[in-house]
Amino acid sequence: MGLTIRSATPADASDLLKIYSPYVIETAITYEYDVPSVEEFAERIRSTLEKYPYLVAELDGRAVGYAYAGVFHEREAYRMSAETSIYVAQDERGHGVGRALYDALEDACRKRGICNLYACIAYTEVEDEYLTQASVRFHTKLGYRMVGRFEKCARKFDRWYDMVYMEKFIAPHV
Repeated sequence: MGLTIRSATPADASDLLKIYSPYVIETAITYEYDVPSVEEFAERIRSTLEKYPYLVAELDGRAVGYAYAGVFHEREAYRMSAETSIYVAQDERGHGVGRALYDALEDACRKRGICNLYACIAYTEVEDEYLTQASVRFHTKLGYRMVGRFEKCARKFDRWYDMVYMEKFIAPHV
C-alpha cells in the first residue's frame, strides 16, 4: 500500500495526538507543557482547516506524521505567508515521511496563493537529551534559510532554549 498523504479531519485527532504526545512529554521540540485533550486537538485541526491545509501521512493505513500551515501574523497584509508545523512518528523519522508531507504542504499552500512559508523551530546551540538541531538541518535540506533567532525565550525541563525562524519562498512574488 505504501505512503499516502491526505487532508486531515477532526476525526484524526486521536491518532495524531499519539504522534504529538511524546514530543510534548519528552522533548523541547514543542514548548507546550501539557498534552492537549483529544477534543482540543480536534478543534485545532478543525480551525486550521478553515483557511489552511492540514495533512496526514499514512503508511499502510497507519498515521505516521502530519503537517499543517497556519497564520504567520493576523494582519491582512500577511495573508500570502504562513507558518508551518510538522510532526513525524518517532519510529518513522528519517524515512522520507517529513519530505513527502512538506512537498504536499507546499503544493497545497501554493494553490491557496501563499508565497512564503515560515518555520518556527525550537533551537539550542548545544544539543541535549531534549533537543537537537535535527529540525534546522531538515528545513535547511528542504531549502529553508535562517532569518531570525530569539535567544533564551523559552524554558522547559529547567533549561533555557532559543527559537529560530526559517523561511522559504514557494511561489513568485508578483
